[in-house]
Amino acid sequence: MAEFTHVSDDRVRMVDVGEKAEMKRLAVAAGSIYLRPETLTAIREGTMIKGNVLATARVAATLAVKDTFRIIPMCHAIPITSVEVDFGQMEDHIKVTVLVRSIGKTGVEMEALTGVSIALLTIWDMVKSAEKDAFGQYPCTRIDAIRVIQKQKE
Repeated sequence: MAEFTHVSDDRVRMVDVGEKAEMKRLAVAAGSIYLRPETLTAIREGTMIKGNVLATARVAATLAVKDTFRIIPMCHAIPITSVEVDFGQMEDHIKVTVLVRSIGKTGVEMEALTGVSIALLTIWDMVKSAEKDAFGQYPCTRIDAIRVIQKQKE
């Protein structure tokens, strides 16, 4: 296990955006969850025990975007004007993409990243009974490549 070095910094504070001009903001983030082939089939066919996996993940992502400022301590509460959540079902994984728009004084990339992260975690939660092996482990399941794809302001 790697050695952990504790660093103390009492200068934690929110950035003052009071003097910044309001602008249209957009951010797109994406990430993937790798699953067993039979789990991906069950999602596609709508036969998962907990219900509609992608519909639930879409709602969870939207709620997470709207509550990012409650989850990440130094994020500002910003007016979200739209959230789009899309899913791409690949051969061995599902890709989640979240687009967030706002009109405000600060960017929305943290909101997009939070939406992707929570969508992926929701998918995992919805399918975990199908993903566990005989020992209760998840040998095939993994979340990967969460990143900002695009950020812009006008």
